[in-house]
Amino acid sequence: MSQTLEEIASVILELRTELAEIRETYKGVSKSYTVALSALSDLTVHSADAAKRAAKSTEQSKIAAMNAMLAAKEASADPNLLKVVEAAVSAAIAAALAAVESAAAAAAASAAACAAVAHQAEASLLKASAEAATASRLAAYSAAEAVQLSHEAQRVVDHAHKQALLQKP
Repeated sequence: MSQTLEEIASVILELRTELAEIRETYKGVSKSYTVALSALSDLTVHSADAAKRAAKSTEQSKIAAMNAMLAAKEASADPNLLKVVEAAVSAAIAAALAAVESAAAAAAASAAACAAVAHQAEASLLKASAEAATASRLAAYSAAEAVQLSHEAQRVVDHAHKQALLQKP
């Protein structure tokens, strides 16, 4: 019987050792999980911020396209300012392209935020992801308006070219 008690004591010692190892492994996994969760949370917040900034950039590009289109319209009244009209149209097109790129950046940032939320649904992450999606939607809307304005500016320059041809003797 004493041998059986020794065997039981040995098994208990092995179990204690294994339990201590399991506890240490758990602490390591828990620490890694906490670090990963914190990084994921930071990624989501930064992605939402990037989407909002890209949306603001898109809005500014839309305003630039609108101003360039208005300048083209104003200058188109004078046939001597055809080069100014062409430059304004080029500016409107460049602003529209910048708006499209900014909208794409907003969409990419929004996708990153959504991907982070998909891995860890947490209230603050859900809010950041929703904000990023809203910013992406607004950026796409502004980009579409900027493209429309650049098309309108192109029509102005086309009209100015026709007018200039009609006025030539």
